[in-house]
Amino acid sequence: MTSTTQRRADELRAARSPFVLAVVVRAERPTSAKPGDRAVIRPDGTIEGFVGGSCAESTVRIQSLRQLAAGESTLLRITPGGDATRPVGFASDTPGLVVADNTCLSGGTIDVFLEVVMPAPLLQVYGDTPIARALVAVGEAAGYEVRLAALPGAVPADALAVVVASHGHDEIGVLGEAVAAGVPYVALVASPKRGAGVLAEAGVPAGRVKTPAGLDLGARTPGDVAVSILAEVVAARAAAKPAPTPRTTPELVKIGAPEIAVDPVCGMDVVVEPGALSYEHNGHTWYFCAAGCRKAFAADPARWGG
Repeated sequence: MTSTTQRRADELRAARSPFVLAVVVRAERPTSAKPGDRAVIRPDGTIEGFVGGSCAESTVRIQSLRQLAAGESTLLRITPGGDATRPVGFASDTPGLVVADNTCLSGGTIDVFLEVVMPAPLLQVYGDTPIARALVAVGEAAGYEVRLAALPGAVPADALAVVVASHGHDEIGVLGEAVAAGVPYVALVASPKRGAGVLAEAGVPAGRVKTPAGLDLGARTPGDVAVSILAEVVAARAAAKPAPTPRTTPELVKIGAPEIAVDPVCGMDVVVEPGALSYEHNGHTWYFCAAGCRKAFAADPARWGG
């Protein structure tokens, strides 16, 4: 990976921002891309790096957005097209492989591995107690990013869960802030009686904070309690996870997914953005994946539906 692409990927990981790392793993001549070329694609469609010319880049960007929506990595094969038995677009009979017949390629076929990099779910724990420390260990072992704060602090905006295990210290403010921030899972480690009193004082909506925290597994030790809490977090996460749609994920909605247009000449999808190849005709703007398609359309718009 080039130092620039590596640095950008590291920055996005640190910022907990989802992205796709596209790596060319195979290239047939003639093609400008070479094995090892790579780029980072963000949920807003921006691309940094190099994975081929404008036609290949457009295809990589579009499929990267689709993989982000699905939350799955894949191998993308971009071919010059010409297969009359297969419609133009994305298709594959092989699991884990997506084939794009890109008719505007100058030649050559490239295989690009699209690795979807999503931030680990964030679990914020408050309290310097045995249960709090046990929850950190259990959560990290399960692949969560767990942050431990001995004292109250700002609730992370993208926290999946907030667990207050401070045993009576500074609980009310943290619980109120977590609920106000819309954290999906908020829990208080306390007995049923004490927990009810704390929630009444905090004035949070009924049922919004889970107390006692964790599933009723008969847990007694800090480690067992931590396991029961994490099990409840997993269940809450699964229940709240929305069904994926073809081009929309929570990250895309939040950041603002780019508009997608269809090249009228070759049928490929194109990201609509400043600087995109376009042509005005009869009060309508048409977008193109490459200069060749734009030139063909401009020469005879009626032929292409203009």
